[in-house]
Amino acid sequence: MKSKRVMVIDAFCDKPFQGNPCAVLPDARELSDEEMLLIAKEMNLSETSFVLPSEKANFRVRYFTPRGELPFAGHPTIATSLMLAQENMIQITGNTTAISLEFNIGVLPVEISSQNGKPNQAVMQLTAPVFGKTVSREKIAQCFKDIDPDDIRPDCPCQVVGTGTNFLIIPLMTSSKLSNITMNRDNLMAIVDEVGVSAAYVFTKGGFSRETELSGRLCDPRNAFEDPYTGSAVGAVGAYVIHYGLLTGDQIQVEQGHFIGRPGVGRLFIEHDKKEIQSIKLGGSGVKVTDGFIFLEN
Repeated sequence: MKSKRVMVIDAFCDKPFQGNPCAVLPDARELSDEEMLLIAKEMNLSETSFVLPSEKANFRVRYFTPRGELPFAGHPTIATSLMLAQENMIQITGNTTAISLEFNIGVLPVEISSQNGKPNQAVMQLTAPVFGKTVSREKIAQCFKDIDPDDIRPDCPCQVVGTGTNFLIIPLMTSSKLSNITMNRDNLMAIVDEVGVSAAYVFTKGGFSRETELSGRLCDPRNAFEDPYTGSAVGAVGAYVIHYGLLTGDQIQVEQGHFIGRPGVGRLFIEHDKKEIQSIKLGGSGVKVTDGFIFLEN
């Protein structure tokens, strides 16, 4: 009977049933692409992570949604890295252990922090930010039922930004508008297709805690469910706020998921000279909530 061990890790949180869940298969050898996609459909989470051997890094990791493979994703990287450490698949050395993971976009470093010998946070290196097409506030307002052009910040553009995966970044004026977003799916789908991304990330300054500088929500017109915490989008919005001078610090705490009952928190570490970004990293915690097997044959 062919079976594979599978775990579910809630990423960007330190309590079960918060943050963003990711299914992780610690040994995906002998699985075909078709089987990986079928498993991702069966798990029915935003992403399922498949760990494989690598000649270029500690491990190779592939991410599948129920619709297909992704080149990179944020919260699965946090979940997978913490799983590798917690399952002793990598050797923990001191308070910080450096590893590398091979993705379809290339090899990226990850740092795993430990406290009292137990891994408690993963910090992943993101790729250099890319700034792309812009969209007018008037067009963006037509993508949401309760947002007017005046609700969108006039001092910086709605723009495609990516630190591994590209998103359309939309800066709102107030958190009250962020809490009441309703997509006009057809209009938003037309806009994201036009600029070559899959989703928009809408954000505002501030959050539920005093330590939080930014809060955001992912708006994916093709997905019936809202993503609780989108690490790759958080990286993009961090690059955006530094580039346009909305924030100037080298650490930024970002909240997501609070409006859908799955609060998540991550921290960005950004090295920059004013608006020029040299390095951007994203850190978060994670909790294992499921551990078992998936059977591929009767």
